[in-house]
Amino acid sequence: MTSKVDETLGYEQARDELIEVVRRLEAGGTTLEESLALWERGEELAKVCRRWLEGARARLDAALAEEEGAEHGDGEDADGTRSE
Repeated sequence: MTSKVDETLGYEQARDELIEVVRRLEAGGTTLEESLALWERGEELAKVCRRWLEGARARLDAALAEEEGAEHGDGEDADGTRSE
């Protein structure tokens, strides 16, 4: 489960922390318990990043659909069907 702190992280913050977590895991030298904690944190950060990216994709798709609808300008939806 993602903590409340993670919900307030911006994409860049989560990405940068995730990069640091991966760097530490790849470097080794941590105990099993530390490695597991880092891996769990990495999973949480990856989820935060994924939510940001999915939100950005949805916004882009909506903007493109709106633009396409404006180009039709004759009452057609973006898929070419008539809207009522």
